[in-house]
Amino acid sequence: MNSAHARIAVVGAGLGGLALARVLQLHGRRVTIFECDASASTRPQGGSLDIHADTGQVALRAAGLLDRFRALSRPEGQEWRVVDPVTATVLPVLGPSHDDDSPEIDRGQLRSLFLESLAEGTVRWGRTVTGATPLGDGSWRLLLDDGTTEDADLVVGADGAWSRIRPALSEATPGYTGVTFIETGFDDCDTRHPALARMVGNGTLLATADGKALLAQRNSNAHIRVYVAFRAPHDWQAADVEPGDTAAVRAHLLKMFDGWDDSLLYLLRHHDGAFVNRPVFVLPAPHTWEHVPGITLLGDAAHLMPPVGLGANLAMLDGTDLARALITESSIDDAVRAYENLMLPRSARAAQDCAEALGNLIPPTVS
Repeated sequence: MNSAHARIAVVGAGLGGLALARVLQLHGRRVTIFECDASASTRPQGGSLDIHADTGQVALRAAGLLDRFRALSRPEGQEWRVVDPVTATVLPVLGPSHDDDSPEIDRGQLRSLFLESLAEGTVRWGRTVTGATPLGDGSWRLLLDDGTTEDADLVVGADGAWSRIRPALSEATPGYTGVTFIETGFDDCDTRHPALARMVGNGTLLATADGKALLAQRNSNAHIRVYVAFRAPHDWQAADVEPGDTAAVRAHLLKMFDGWDDSLLYLLRHHDGAFVNRPVFVLPAPHTWEHVPGITLLGDAAHLMPPVGLGANLAMLDGTDLARALITESSIDDAVRAYENLMLPRSARAAQDCAEALGNLIPPTVS
């Protein structure tokens, strides 16, 4: 199949799938995205992302969106403050940094930037793909939960950690790392929580010790997003905490962080809303598969890694690289092979780096 006339179906309207669609449309190619969410505003999109010069910004440049990204981004958000857990004094330690040009942007803002750039009707909202089956000629049939089907010459699984497309290529499933993040946050922090706002500053505050950490991250619109990280069994809540019981989770966390400075414990005592449990899952690394005509993966569907600042950047770069291959190669199969030959080794290196970063943030317990 000549890639110029291919029916390309992308499953998942995350950053990687949107980057792929945007670059393809810039070059006159047809593409359809199937997304299970009913609309772009169905659910929150998460916190702030640092967009790296050598990955995410490469994708944004290829998508013709770099200038608009620059107008929305927060270069001051790159700042890290590492503080002593007991005294909350700022330590002469550099926080995680990828390069000198990694401005922050809210994930929702970045997603909207891509969505607004696409042709009307590109994303088919409320269409849940449950799997894909080969048709024998290199094309594939998408199976949807409403009983309908859609045929495509190329299916791209961009549907995240629990991808419904991955089983067509790989038997791998995500495994729990032993690390859990609990998320909460503060609204209107500059007015309602001025001391906290000053302590966090424009970027991210980090306190870590004894295999656990508190992070507070400045987002746009005066919001501070908080992450509590620690090692525990996946079902840690079942022991003595009723899931969804905010007061019980708070009491458990305060006991866990006993002895830390009161200004840091403020993050646990006075937040807005509930605590959201986010256990960290990853795919085996390296995650590879034998090439199969007419189907491939990108982003978390291909290489789910710990959330330490690379995932969104790599997803966008994956989408861009696949789009470029489809534009330059003469056939879909040549394009997918070229893309996978580039992406799979890159993701293997990145997975190792991310695993090391998570281990440095939350060191394994030594028995």
